[in-house]
Formats: sequence, C-alpha cells, structure tokens
Amino acid sequence: MKTKILAVTLCLAIIMSTAAYAAPSPGDSARASVVIEAESGNIIFEKNAHERKGPASTTKIMTALVALEKGDPEDIVKIDARAVGTEGSSAYLCAGESVVLSDLLYAMMLGSANDAAAAIAYHIGGSIEGFAGMMNARAEELGLSDTHFENPHGLDGESHYTSAYDLAMIAREALKNEKFREIVSTKTKAIKLSDGNVSRVFRNHNRLLFEYDDIIGVKTGFTKKCGRTLVSAAERDGVTVICVTLCDGDDWRDHRRLLSAGLDLYEKVTLCESGEMESTVHVCGGEKVSVRTSCKDGLAVTLPKSHGKITSSVSLPPFVYAGFEAGKELGFVTFYLDGEPIGKVDLAADEGCAIKQRKKNIFGK
Repeated sequence: MKTKILAVTLCLAIIMSTAAYAAPSPGDSARASVVIEAESGNIIFEKNAHERKGPASTTKIMTALVALEKGDPEDIVKIDARAVGTEGSSAYLCAGESVVLSDLLYAMMLGSANDAAAAIAYHIGGSIEGFAGMMNARAEELGLSDTHFENPHGLDGESHYTSAYDLAMIAREALKNEKFREIVSTKTKAIKLSDGNVSRVFRNHNRLLFEYDDIIGVKTGFTKKCGRTLVSAAERDGVTVICVTLCDGDDWRDHRRLLSAGLDLYEKVTLCESGEMESTVHVCGGEKVSVRTSCKDGLAVTLPKSHGKITSSVSLPPFVYAGFEAGKELGFVTFYLDGEPIGKVDLAADEGCAIKQRKKNIFGK
C-alpha cells in the first residue's frame, strides 16, 4: 500500500519574501503577468499583477468552476434559445436540443464556445446576469478585489475585468476540482446530443498541451480589446506552478519560459512518512505501562529549493488513560521552517491498551 501523503498549504510569511524568488524571471512581453506556486499561492514572479484588465475567454475558468460546484456534470441541459448565436467562437448549439453539462464544459474549455458558456449560465443561474452574480460571489469568497464579471464567456464589457493575480487565484481554486483538471488537460473531445450520436469534435486551443511535457491546462483567450490572454499550469515532481499573462503577443513562448523558471525554483519536500517519528507515552490504569506512537499520516510540502532549516517538535501528554485501540490520536508533531510552523501531523498509538482488570481478593471482591 502506498504511503498516504498530506499536502499542506504554506503561509506567505513562511517563505521569506516573494521578492527573493522574483529575481530569476526570464521576462515576458505581457502588459501584466504573474507566476505562482499553486500549493501556497506564493508569487514567484509578477509584473503589474494587480492591474485590472479584460480577461477575454479566460473568464471561462470561473464559469467552469461555478458550474461544477453548483451543477452536476451529468445534468441534461436543454439549450435555451437565448444562448444560440452568441457572438464569437461557437459550438453551433440549437435551441431545444439536450446536451450533458460536462459536454458543454468541454466545448467551452477546449473550443472556447461562447454559446456553450451562455447555455451553462442559463441552466445554472437562470440568466446571464444571475450567473454573473454567482461568479462575482465566488470571486468575493476567494478574497479577490480586482475582479468583476458581467458574463460567463468573456466578451468585452465595461465592468468585466480581472487581474493577472486574481486570475491565477481563480485557476488555483479551479485546479483543486478533479473534473475541472480532467477537462482542461484533455486534448480533443467529441460531444454528444440527446440522440446519442457524436455531433461535434473539439480540439483544445491550448497549444502548450501539445508542445510542453509538464503542462496540465488551463485556458486561452482573445478579443481585439483585450489582446491575447493565457492561463497555464504545469506540474513536475509534485510541484505545480500557474502562469497568467494578459495582453501578450508572444504568450506561448513566454509561458514556456515562465513555467520552466517557476518549476526550477521549487521542490516537494517529504517531512515524514506514515509510521515514522516513533515516540512513547505512559499509560495509566492499563495492561501496559506505555505504548508507542508514530505519525498517523505522511506529510509533504512544497518549498523553494533554497529553503532554510527544517526542525520538528513532538507534543504528547505526560500520560494517557487506558481503554483505547490502535490508531487513537494521542498527540502531534509540528514541523518548522526557520522557526515558523509549516505543518502538523497527528501521532497515533501503534497498539491499543485495555484497562487493567483489578484482581479479586479471597472474598471475591
């Protein structure tokens, strides 16, 4: 059985200052850009990362996230007539036809179909405005202060904007959803209509999926007003980085360089394995005077390769009362990076301990 490993989110304060890790940036052609380490959300490199810009079709990352959280991928969506003929890239949906929600998500994320995005909005939110309200509520939950959506597809709007940083945070949240990860990492997909026949085949617009080995998604975008927008994510040896560029005429090349620079700076560090860090705790009133404890789970964190000193501290009570089974949590071990906590793992009993039965005296008492 493989050892269970828990991933831990690190606080920004733990990783020293982000400026220390911005130096290796290879530069880019974008008006605004950011590269983050996905586990912690730590900024590796940024340029005008909080400047408000139009996201174009990268809007659909939030659309997909809300749809997956509020709907069921297996839902049957009856295409609303108001979605048909939406400007821009299209799945050529017809009013009244039935399509599985997951197929609409594939059409939207691979083929950037605006009518699919609109159909999803009408199905989940009842209207474009209603769904946009749900998107904005989700952005507020994520603490994003430079984002406001007017629609689910990313067509230009006066109050439709985000920032490179906010978009990276949206992608970070979306990539926690397994179905979302599956969709955005798919290269081609055939969707079906209600009669079960294959109707349309979509090829992912994200060229990096075909050209960059470590890529796992996410979404392209373009309007004349916004220019080229791109959100990408790459994963190597357990480390994930997310890159966002807004208004970038050389985005494919920039993302290859920025993703590689980010991945080169971080590593996955195993702090402990399940069953390690054995300790002993005394038992009161038991058949045994003490029991061994060890880490209940493994623990791995993502850290800069130039990280400082890692230490640990075991916390166990002076004694425990008998009457427990193996696996009972009796304490914990805390791990520190340069004195700051970066994670905690429970210490569990390796064996149980029954209550000691009192011997009867000659009178049977």
